[in-house]
Amino acid sequence: MGEIWPLIAVIIGVVILLILIMLFKLNTFIALIITSMLTGILLGMPLDKIVETIEKGMGDTLGHIAIIFGLGAILGKLLSDGGGATKIAEKLIEKFGEKYVTWAMLIASFIIGISLFLEVAFVLLIPLVFTLAKKLKVSNLKVGLPMATSIAITHGFLPPHPGPVAIAQAVHANIGHVLMYGIIIGIPLAIIVGGLFPKIAYKLAPTAFSKIGKQEDIEETKSLPSEQQPSFGISLLTALSPVILMLLATIVQLVTGHEDGKASGFEGFIYFIGSSTTAMLIAVLFAIYTMGIRRKQNMNDIMDTITKAITPIAMLLLIIGGGGTFKQILIDGGVGDTISNMLHGTEMSPIFLAWLAAAILRVALGSTTVAAISSVGIVLPLLQSVDINISLVVLAIGAGSIFCSHVNDAGFWMFKEYFGLTIKETFLTWTLLESVLSVIGLGLILIVNMVI
Repeated sequence: MGEIWPLIAVIIGVVILLILIMLFKLNTFIALIITSMLTGILLGMPLDKIVETIEKGMGDTLGHIAIIFGLGAILGKLLSDGGGATKIAEKLIEKFGEKYVTWAMLIASFIIGISLFLEVAFVLLIPLVFTLAKKLKVSNLKVGLPMATSIAITHGFLPPHPGPVAIAQAVHANIGHVLMYGIIIGIPLAIIVGGLFPKIAYKLAPTAFSKIGKQEDIEETKSLPSEQQPSFGISLLTALSPVILMLLATIVQLVTGHEDGKASGFEGFIYFIGSSTTAMLIAVLFAIYTMGIRRKQNMNDIMDTITKAITPIAMLLLIIGGGGTFKQILIDGGVGDTISNMLHGTEMSPIFLAWLAAAILRVALGSTTVAAISSVGIVLPLLQSVDINISLVVLAIGAGSIFCSHVNDAGFWMFKEYFGLTIKETFLTWTLLESVLSVIGLGLILIVNMVI
């Protein structure tokens, strides 16, 4: 009993967390702190050490990602309010034509999804989905599912999204490498699932494709006068600028062999501008010019946009920090070591274990980011004893963290309400979509692992 008690304590902790959130309707951040404390007590940690561990978990998690997360939210808001995101979508739809509108939506959502967090991208693209569906006289879901596919992939696999960034920092992975492998895996994943899944979903839930959805609740996207709209090229460059800078530094690292990112002179400068924090800052400054100053906006209006971008993410930052405290309790309480000892000598792939831990926590907790960060506490000790590509482990946790979105996940309800579906229809479309992305994503990660 003593050997497996840490695992029993974790299960009790997760049950407590579920009861606090679902039964008592307690705020997720407060519930995470309470759960962290109670789990620490169950694990037999000294009481004074529990508070220290919680503070360390909060500080370590937010210390690494708060800047990137904040700058990412600002970049997304500037792109959204400046008309750049809409311009990218409209131009691609125009180029692809009505026949290939689903592919246009898939590509546009992928590009927009890199810079915009899932909820923001969803709210921004939904009016476009409804407008297109009405114009083309097709089902909302025919256009909406490719959009949902792309933003779910970017949310689970690509920095600067909070999950991948937080996992990368926690396991000391290079964010540029995570981004590079994430794109290598994310693009074929989007093509495979985005192309096939709407047809499968139609066979499983044909009634869902006849639903009109909550079109009357959607705010019409503000149409900017043509002289105020940014060009497609500028919009695309602004959206992809942090990705370009991070990938540039990663490619230079791979060519020179300086994978620790330590160099001087021009090479050192490339690493500096390609680090996630600097790349995001440069992208934001560029967006202030392209989406604001260049469009003749005054500085006060631009700064108002930036302030509005930060306000909605304050609670999300605290929740991510709360997930970090739970992770730290699991590490310091010896849970990871227990699992590591149990799996010593096992043939189970650390990549599969990382995916499995995140998937189980995702089903239990609902939040992608909290599941991702919490699972790090379980797999981290195991990673220290095996030789594995750490970037692929990050992506495996990311893939697991989007598995089986259901009634305890805000994304489930957002999809259900916007498309006017029943709970059963939402399970057969949104929940199944996220599960398929998670499992095929894991398969692609394992294939890449065999190749490299």
